[in-house]
Amino acid sequence: MGENGNKKVIALLGIAAVVVFFVVYVGIKVVNNVADEVNGRKIGGETVTNENKEALLEEYVKQVNATTSQARKASVELKGSSLAEELPDIDKYPLSVEGKADIVLEIFVSPEKAGEEKDRFLIDLANQFNSKMTKVGDKTVAISIRSMASGLGADYIISKKHVPDAYTPSNDLWGELINAQGGKVTMVEKRLAGNVAGILLTKEKQDELVNKYGAINMKTITQATAANEFAMGYTNPLSSSTGMNFLLSTLYAYDTKDVLSNGAKNGFTEFQKNVPYVAYTTMQMRESAKSGSLEGMVMEYQSYINDSDLKNNYTFNQFGYRHDNPMYSVGTLSQEKQKGLEAFVSYATSKEAQELATSLGFNQLDDYKSEMPGLDGNTILKAEKLWKENKDTGKDITAVFVADVSGSMDGEPLNQLKSSLINGAQYINNKNSIGLVSYSSKVTINLPIARFDLNQRAYFQGAVEDLSASGSTASFDAVIVAMDMLLEAKKDNPNTKPMMFLLSDGETNTGYSLDDIKDLLKLYEIPVYTIGYNADIDALQVVSNINEAASINADSDDVVYKLKSLFNAQM
Repeated sequence: MGENGNKKVIALLGIAAVVVFFVVYVGIKVVNNVADEVNGRKIGGETVTNENKEALLEEYVKQVNATTSQARKASVELKGSSLAEELPDIDKYPLSVEGKADIVLEIFVSPEKAGEEKDRFLIDLANQFNSKMTKVGDKTVAISIRSMASGLGADYIISKKHVPDAYTPSNDLWGELINAQGGKVTMVEKRLAGNVAGILLTKEKQDELVNKYGAINMKTITQATAANEFAMGYTNPLSSSTGMNFLLSTLYAYDTKDVLSNGAKNGFTEFQKNVPYVAYTTMQMRESAKSGSLEGMVMEYQSYINDSDLKNNYTFNQFGYRHDNPMYSVGTLSQEKQKGLEAFVSYATSKEAQELATSLGFNQLDDYKSEMPGLDGNTILKAEKLWKENKDTGKDITAVFVADVSGSMDGEPLNQLKSSLINGAQYINNKNSIGLVSYSSKVTINLPIARFDLNQRAYFQGAVEDLSASGSTASFDAVIVAMDMLLEAKKDNPNTKPMMFLLSDGETNTGYSLDDIKDLLKLYEIPVYTIGYNADIDALQVVSNINEAASINADSDDVVYKLKSLFNAQM
């Protein structure tokens, strides 16, 4: 074949490639258009801005075309459940170390001492101690470790649902609280590993506040927050050691003589008005730090120094009570167990063990001494009550619960969802406003937003009881409808704080996608707290991360306790 023939072949091949590309492209467009027609909507395609967000949301809601059902009133049980009933079986928190000996002591250990990598201090020590086959008299003694958040461990001991032999929280405030609520703990050692609570500030905000106020301390932080000069976040003081420390330190900053005085209460109220949120967990706080949305937060030094992102972006400012990880015996131990515990404490405070603690980030900032006086458990309890009553002063909360009732939720997942919503509702403040949306292939407004008084509680319970599962999963159609409901409520009450709770198994297979609606969520700054039932937790976490909300895995045996903690922090 000649040169002209080769050119003709190449040209024909090029034309054929263009034709094939065009046919494939048109085919894809046709398929997409058919899919859009089936859904009855136009999906995506337009960049969301502050200028067009209202029009886009209106169009999205119109395309979803939700229906409204008539809620049924149900009988509401107001007595609530006991702490022991709310707590899951202890097997939910398996042993990290299981001792085997004649005498075995079980110890509740806070996560920074019984976790992974740099948080393994007492796990490593327990394993070393157990390998030595230490004896008390003629009997061997060993240690079992159960990793347990300080507040959660205190609840088990107070409720007597599961009582360990010993307990080492992050600070000694928990010991005072337990004894004030009918538990019995006795301090065996004041310090297993030195640690300090701190306020982390971005380097820019640190410089700005130092230039204005001269120094960083609790008075500076409370003044700057009350003046709305920066975004400060802290952890739930009912469950977090650092959060409890921060609450007491804030009250002390307003009145050094009486943390429960009217002056302290009024000061805290003004401070709290400008706190953007209280984190459900320390992990949620860390995620917010990574997003760059918080200019200030609370954290222990041992966690801070072991996190390169925190060290590079935030400065550490110590505050409040020291977190020196005391050890308590629980209840009345036998003489053998008491001596066994003392032997382990002696090992944990030895030079070799303390060198290990130092290598893991403990025993730093030892020169720091708290200026705050010791507080008894009853005072701490009253401070926590003050926080619960005043943390939302000046801020009304409006929330919509979005319940997945698709076919994949049929059976036990839906039963769990209904049970947890009904039981968890007792922890929602009656000053808040609540609505309910459910979804499968279609979206239903089961309960329009209204103040959560006894009447609305009765309708809420009836609506939840009547939920049934079938169909596909249009999660983000429902999120769009709930968003619209919240924004309409905000028009009536501009001061309200909107939030959403998405209860789902995490699967979405029809309707709008997360990509379609995430920019609207960002611009309207509505946090979506996700609660997963046999769920794809990673998928739900992505939704929550958009506006720094929490995501929890709601197994049937501990969901009410988790919802209680979440609602106490947020509602």
